[in-house]
Amino acid sequence: MDRSRPRNAHRAALLALTIALLAGLAPTARAEHRPGPCDIHLEPGETVVHHSKELIRCATAKWSVRGGAARAICIAKRESGLIPTAESSGGDFLGLFQHMASAWRDRYDAWTWAGWDLKYDALNGRTNTIVTIRMVHDGGWGPWGALDC
Repeated sequence: MDRSRPRNAHRAALLALTIALLAGLAPTARAEHRPGPCDIHLEPGETVVHHSKELIRCATAKWSVRGGAARAICIAKRESGLIPTAESSGGDFLGLFQHMASAWRDRYDAWTWAGWDLKYDALNGRTNTIVTIRMVHDGGWGPWGALDC
């Protein structure tokens, strides 16, 4: 009697089960990647200013702020002209909402989640917007002073 056949059949079944289990895990692993909120990309022909407004509208739809999107857009316009890469002359203030460069690390750490696919860069419009809107949602517009918006 040839005993190798049942053993080989058992190995083949075990291998098939292992492959099936691993294949079943693959979609789960991919599902763990979460781009995070407002994963909106600049479309061909879209202006940076228009894109910045879309990011702000998206963020304020997720986290309400006093004055809503209109006020947030007004403040970003006054701070940076709605240009995500805006920097003050000395480099002390950065991005759409002109965060203090010295405060950026703490603000980024406090208002983002590691699972989101966000760049650490304050000059990234999406990241700057999300940090700002989440911060304002919890604490108000105080860091931006009494801007006329």
